[in-house]
Amino acid sequence: MQILAAAAPLWRTIDQPLALKGLVAMVGLLLIAWQLWWFLGRQGGGVAARQSEAGLQEITILVDGGYAPSRIKVKAGQPMRLAFHRVDPSSCLAQVIFPDFHKSLDLPLDATTSLELPPTKAGVYPFHCGMNMVRGVLEVE
Repeated sequence: MQILAAAAPLWRTIDQPLALKGLVAMVGLLLIAWQLWWFLGRQGGGVAARQSEAGLQEITILVDGGYAPSRIKVKAGQPMRLAFHRVDPSSCLAQVIFPDFHKSLDLPLDATTSLELPPTKAGVYPFHCGMNMVRGVLEVE
């Protein structure tokens, strides 16, 4: 019967200075805060829709990894037309859904598709992609 001797580990731990450990932890927390702000808190002031001669509020929204602009401001009680121009091939962005209006719109790639919404009262109306991962907001003032 052979007894195996305990082998030395293939690596060794090098203790780091406390200041370096604190710096690494602080940078990590800052990166986490930045990601939370980027994905959840970055709303911006919004972009107002332009008024056409026919009294229709119109705006074009670029669909490329998200909605640009993602916050749209319109006036209450006036009809609106939202034109979505999709350049992102992601299947998630192939559809936009307005749950409060019970409307959805398929967005073909490299094309502009419009959705007309009726006049509505003041409020905040969210919209999102087909998978509810990419979101935007329609602010009616």
